[in-house]
Amino acid sequence: MAKATTSGESDFTRVDWYESTLIHIEPSSTNKLILLNNNKKIRILFFAALHERAGTRNVSIDAVEGMTVDDVVHAACKATPSDPKPGRNVMLALNGEYVQGDHLVNAGDEIALIPPVSGGSGDINTATDWIFISPDELDPAPLTEFVTTEVDGAVVTFLGVTRDQNEGRTVAYLEYEAYQPMAENKIAEIVDEMRTKWELGKIAIAHRTGKVDIGETSMVVAVGSVHRRPAFESALYFVDRLKEIVPIWKKELFEGGEVWIGETPGSGNPSELSG
Repeated sequence: MAKATTSGESDFTRVDWYESTLIHIEPSSTNKLILLNNNKKIRILFFAALHERAGTRNVSIDAVEGMTVDDVVHAACKATPSDPKPGRNVMLALNGEYVQGDHLVNAGDEIALIPPVSGGSGDINTATDWIFISPDELDPAPLTEFVTTEVDGAVVTFLGVTRDQNEGRTVAYLEYEAYQPMAENKIAEIVDEMRTKWELGKIAIAHRTGKVDIGETSMVVAVGSVHRRPAFESALYFVDRLKEIVPIWKKELFEGGEVWIGETPGSGNPSELSG
Protein backbone atom coordinates (compact mmCIF):
# COMPACT_ATOMS: atom_id res chain seq x y z
CA MET A 1 0.00 0.00 0.00
CA ALA A 2 1.34 3.42 -0.88
CA LYS A 3 2.27 5.60 2.06
CA ALA A 4 1.44 9.27 1.87
CA THR A 5 1.81 12.47 3.78
CA THR A 6 -0.61 15.35 3.42
CA SER A 7 -0.39 19.08 3.78
CA GLY A 8 -3.35 21.21 4.78
CA GLU A 9 -4.01 24.80 3.82
CA SER A 10 -0.45 26.01 3.19
CA ASP A 11 -0.23 28.32 0.20
CA PHE A 12 1.19 26.39 -2.74
CA THR A 13 0.02 28.89 -5.37
CA ARG A 14 3.67 29.81 -5.93
CA VAL A 15 5.35 26.57 -6.96
CA ASP A 16 9.05 26.11 -7.64
CA TRP A 17 10.10 23.09 -9.67
CA TYR A 18 12.87 22.43 -7.17
CA GLU A 19 10.50 22.30 -4.20
CA SER A 20 10.18 18.56 -4.67
CA THR A 21 13.84 18.15 -3.66
CA LEU A 22 13.36 19.89 -0.32
CA ILE A 23 13.25 18.01 2.96
CA HIS A 24 9.82 17.50 4.49
CA ILE A 25 9.57 17.60 8.28
CA GLU A 26 6.94 15.53 10.07
CA PRO A 27 6.20 14.99 13.77
CA SER A 28 7.15 11.55 15.12
CA SER A 29 5.21 9.59 17.71
CA THR A 30 7.49 11.05 20.40
CA ASN A 31 6.65 14.62 19.32
CA LYS A 32 10.19 15.10 18.04
CA LEU A 33 10.92 16.11 14.48
CA ILE A 34 12.39 13.64 12.02
CA LEU A 35 13.73 14.47 8.57
CA LEU A 36 12.39 12.59 5.58
CA ASN A 37 14.26 12.43 2.29
CA ASN A 38 11.63 13.61 -0.16
CA ASN A 39 13.79 12.43 -3.08
CA LYS A 40 12.26 8.98 -2.50
CA LYS A 41 8.75 10.33 -2.93
CA ILE A 42 6.56 11.76 -5.67
CA ARG A 43 4.53 14.84 -4.85
CA ILE A 44 1.02 15.40 -6.25
CA LEU A 45 -0.61 18.84 -6.30
CA PHE A 46 -4.35 19.58 -6.40
CA PHE A 47 -5.78 22.91 -7.56
CA ALA A 48 -9.10 24.77 -7.59
CA ALA A 49 -12.12 22.47 -7.16
CA LEU A 50 -9.88 19.39 -6.91
CA HIS A 51 -8.10 20.91 -3.89
CA GLU A 52 -11.43 21.57 -2.20
CA ARG A 53 -12.76 18.08 -2.89
CA ALA A 54 -9.52 16.38 -1.84
CA GLY A 55 -9.36 18.29 1.44
CA THR A 56 -5.65 19.03 0.91
CA ARG A 57 -3.42 20.85 -1.54
CA ASN A 58 -0.88 18.05 -1.93
CA VAL A 59 0.14 14.54 -0.96
CA SER A 60 3.46 12.68 -1.22
CA ILE A 61 3.53 9.08 -2.46
CA ASP A 62 6.39 6.60 -2.11
CA ALA A 63 8.09 6.15 -5.47
CA VAL A 64 8.05 2.61 -6.93
CA GLU A 65 10.07 1.61 -9.97
CA GLY A 66 7.95 1.39 -13.10
CA MET A 67 5.18 3.68 -11.82
CA THR A 68 3.28 5.77 -14.36
CA VAL A 69 1.55 9.10 -13.86
CA ASP A 70 -1.80 7.28 -13.78
CA ASP A 71 -0.49 4.95 -11.06
CA VAL A 72 0.60 7.89 -8.93
CA VAL A 73 -2.69 9.74 -9.40
CA HIS A 74 -4.65 6.61 -8.43
CA ALA A 75 -2.59 6.22 -5.26
CA ALA A 76 -2.83 9.92 -4.46
CA CYS A 77 -6.62 9.94 -4.71
CA LYS A 78 -6.73 7.12 -2.15
CA ALA A 79 -4.35 9.02 0.15
CA THR A 80 -6.30 12.27 0.34
CA PRO A 81 -8.80 12.95 3.15
CA SER A 82 -11.58 12.59 0.56
CA ASP A 83 -11.64 11.43 -3.05
CA PRO A 84 -11.16 14.44 -5.38
CA LYS A 85 -12.77 12.49 -8.28
CA PRO A 86 -10.64 14.17 -10.96
CA GLY A 87 -12.63 12.84 -13.92
CA ARG A 88 -11.62 12.55 -17.57
CA ASN A 89 -11.28 16.27 -18.32
CA VAL A 90 -8.37 16.75 -15.93
CA MET A 91 -4.97 17.28 -17.58
CA LEU A 92 -1.72 16.01 -16.05
CA ALA A 93 1.51 17.96 -15.67
CA LEU A 94 4.84 16.35 -14.76
CA ASN A 95 7.46 18.81 -13.51
CA GLY A 96 5.67 21.65 -15.27
CA GLU A 97 4.95 20.00 -18.63
CA TYR A 98 1.75 18.33 -19.83
CA VAL A 99 2.05 14.53 -20.19
CA GLN A 100 -0.13 11.50 -20.82
CA GLY A 101 -1.11 9.12 -18.02
CA ASP A 102 1.19 6.33 -19.24
CA HIS A 103 4.31 8.50 -18.83
CA LEU A 104 6.86 6.91 -16.45
CA VAL A 105 7.76 8.79 -13.27
CA ASN A 106 10.80 8.93 -11.03
CA ALA A 107 11.45 9.64 -7.37
CA GLY A 108 11.50 13.38 -6.71
CA ASP A 109 9.00 14.16 -9.51
CA GLU A 110 6.10 16.54 -9.04
CA ILE A 111 2.70 15.90 -10.64
CA ALA A 112 -0.05 18.48 -10.87
CA LEU A 113 -3.67 17.63 -11.58
CA ILE A 114 -4.88 20.43 -13.84
CA PRO A 115 -8.66 20.94 -13.86
CA PRO A 116 -10.23 22.54 -16.93
CA VAL A 117 -8.79 26.05 -16.93
CA SER A 118 -10.73 29.32 -16.84
CA GLY A 119 -9.62 31.65 -18.70
CA GLY A 120 2.65 35.40 -5.88
CA SER A 121 4.45 35.86 -8.71
CA GLY A 122 7.42 35.58 -10.92
CA ASP A 123 7.62 37.27 -14.28
CA ILE A 124 9.19 36.92 -17.71
CA ASN A 125 10.70 40.19 -18.85
CA THR A 126 12.74 40.45 -22.06
CA ALA A 127 13.36 43.19 -24.60
CA THR A 128 10.16 42.23 -26.46
CA ASP A 129 7.97 40.35 -23.96
CA TRP A 130 6.69 41.11 -20.47
CA ILE A 131 4.65 38.42 -18.70
CA PHE A 132 3.62 38.29 -15.07
CA ILE A 133 0.97 36.94 -12.70
CA SER A 134 0.26 38.90 -9.55
CA PRO A 135 -2.15 39.09 -6.60
CA ASP A 136 -1.99 42.90 -6.81
CA GLU A 137 -4.38 45.13 -8.73
CA LEU A 138 -3.43 45.41 -12.40
CA ASP A 139 -2.65 48.77 -13.98
CA PRO A 140 -2.80 48.52 -17.79
CA ALA A 141 -0.88 51.76 -18.36
CA PRO A 142 2.66 50.37 -17.85
CA LEU A 143 1.92 47.41 -20.13
CA THR A 144 0.54 49.64 -22.87
CA GLU A 145 3.56 51.90 -22.51
CA PHE A 146 5.89 48.88 -22.77
CA VAL A 147 4.50 47.80 -26.16
CA THR A 148 4.31 51.33 -27.60
CA THR A 149 7.28 52.04 -29.88
CA GLU A 150 8.15 54.42 -32.70
CA VAL A 151 8.17 51.61 -35.29
CA ASP A 152 4.67 50.25 -34.60
CA GLY A 153 1.58 52.11 -35.78
CA ALA A 154 -0.93 50.06 -33.80
CA VAL A 155 -1.31 49.16 -30.14
CA VAL A 156 -4.20 47.04 -28.86
CA THR A 157 -4.82 46.69 -25.13
CA PHE A 158 -7.49 44.25 -23.96
CA LEU A 159 -8.80 44.23 -20.39
CA GLY A 160 -10.69 41.36 -18.79
CA VAL A 161 -12.97 42.91 -16.15
CA THR A 162 -15.19 41.29 -13.51
CA ARG A 163 -18.86 41.83 -14.35
CA ASP A 164 -21.74 41.72 -11.89
CA GLN A 165 -23.98 39.31 -13.83
CA ASN A 166 -23.27 35.87 -15.30
CA GLU A 167 -25.79 33.29 -16.55
CA GLY A 168 -28.58 34.92 -14.55
CA ARG A 169 -26.54 35.06 -11.33
CA THR A 170 -25.64 38.21 -9.41
CA VAL A 171 -21.87 37.97 -9.00
CA ALA A 172 -20.27 39.22 -5.77
CA TYR A 173 -16.64 38.81 -6.85
CA LEU A 174 -14.22 36.36 -8.50
CA GLU A 175 -11.24 34.44 -7.16
CA TYR A 176 -8.37 33.29 -9.39
CA GLU A 177 -5.85 30.57 -8.67
CA ALA A 178 -2.72 29.83 -10.74
CA TYR A 179 -0.14 27.06 -10.89
CA GLN A 180 3.14 28.93 -11.12
CA PRO A 181 5.60 29.16 -12.78
CA MET A 182 3.94 26.77 -15.23
CA ALA A 183 1.29 29.41 -15.94
CA GLU A 184 3.88 31.99 -16.98
CA ASN A 185 5.72 29.41 -19.09
CA LYS A 186 2.52 28.43 -20.93
CA ILE A 187 1.70 32.09 -21.53
CA ALA A 188 5.18 32.48 -23.03
CA GLU A 189 4.45 29.52 -25.33
CA ILE A 190 1.29 31.25 -26.58
CA VAL A 191 3.27 34.45 -27.20
CA ASP A 192 5.69 32.40 -29.32
CA GLU A 193 2.71 31.00 -31.26
CA MET A 194 1.44 34.53 -31.85
CA ARG A 195 4.78 35.58 -33.29
CA THR A 196 4.77 32.66 -35.74
CA LYS A 197 1.33 33.67 -37.03
CA TRP A 198 1.67 37.47 -37.17
CA GLU A 199 4.36 40.12 -37.52
CA LEU A 200 4.26 41.67 -34.07
CA GLY A 201 6.25 44.12 -32.00
CA LYS A 202 6.31 44.03 -28.23
CA ILE A 203 3.80 41.98 -26.21
CA ALA A 204 2.81 42.38 -22.55
CA ILE A 205 0.54 39.99 -20.61
CA ALA A 206 -0.58 40.26 -16.99
CA HIS A 207 -3.05 38.11 -15.04
CA ARG A 208 -4.46 38.56 -11.57
CA THR A 209 -4.72 35.97 -8.80
CA GLY A 210 -6.75 36.07 -5.61
CA LYS A 211 -9.93 38.07 -5.07
CA VAL A 212 -11.03 40.35 -7.93
CA ASP A 213 -13.97 42.62 -7.17
CA ILE A 214 -16.66 43.82 -9.58
CA GLY A 215 -15.20 46.30 -12.05
CA GLU A 216 -11.60 45.31 -11.36
CA THR A 217 -9.24 44.01 -14.04
CA SER A 218 -8.26 40.34 -14.03
CA MET A 219 -6.21 40.27 -17.24
CA VAL A 220 -4.31 42.70 -19.46
CA VAL A 221 -3.19 41.84 -23.00
CA ALA A 222 -1.19 44.54 -24.81
CA VAL A 223 0.15 44.00 -28.33
CA GLY A 224 2.06 46.29 -30.67
CA SER A 225 2.32 45.86 -34.45
CA VAL A 226 2.99 47.89 -37.57
CA HIS A 227 -0.64 47.54 -38.69
CA ARG A 228 -3.85 47.17 -36.67
CA ARG A 229 -5.14 43.80 -37.94
CA PRO A 230 -2.30 41.65 -36.53
CA ALA A 231 -2.62 43.38 -33.16
CA PHE A 232 -6.38 42.80 -32.93
CA GLU A 233 -6.28 39.22 -34.23
CA SER A 234 -3.34 38.13 -32.08
CA ALA A 235 -4.89 39.56 -28.90
CA LEU A 236 -8.08 37.58 -29.53
CA TYR A 237 -6.01 34.49 -30.29
CA PHE A 238 -4.19 34.85 -26.98
CA VAL A 239 -7.36 34.99 -24.90
CA ASP A 240 -8.77 31.88 -26.60
CA ARG A 241 -5.53 29.92 -26.20
CA LEU A 242 -5.12 30.92 -22.57
CA LYS A 243 -8.42 29.20 -21.80
CA GLU A 244 -7.12 26.02 -23.44
CA ILE A 245 -3.67 25.45 -21.93
CA VAL A 246 -2.77 27.91 -19.13
CA PRO A 247 -3.38 26.57 -15.59
CA ILE A 248 -5.34 29.50 -14.18
CA TRP A 249 -8.76 28.88 -12.62
CA LYS A 250 -11.64 31.18 -11.78
CA LYS A 251 -14.12 30.78 -8.95
CA GLU A 252 -17.33 32.80 -9.15
CA LEU A 253 -18.94 33.77 -5.86
CA PHE A 254 -22.53 34.86 -6.22
CA GLU A 255 -25.67 35.35 -4.17
CA GLY A 256 -26.47 31.94 -2.73
CA GLY A 257 -23.35 30.00 -3.66
CA GLU A 258 -20.09 29.64 -5.53
CA VAL A 259 -18.77 27.67 -8.52
CA TRP A 260 -15.50 27.08 -10.32
CA ILE A 261 -15.81 28.28 -13.91
CA GLY A 262 -13.67 26.60 -16.55
CA GLU A 263 -13.24 25.62 -20.15
CA THR A 264 -13.10 21.96 -21.09
CA PRO A 265 -9.85 21.73 -23.09
CA GLY A 266 -10.56 21.49 -26.80
CA SER A 267 -14.32 21.91 -26.58
CA GLY A 268 -14.67 25.67 -26.35
CA ASN A 269 -17.68 25.19 -24.08
CA PRO A 270 -18.01 26.41 -20.48
CA SER A 271 -18.05 23.77 -17.78
CA GLU A 272 -18.63 24.02 -14.05
CA LEU A 273 -16.59 22.26 -11.40
CA SER A 274 -18.44 22.19 -8.10
CA GLY A 275 -17.85 20.12 -5.03
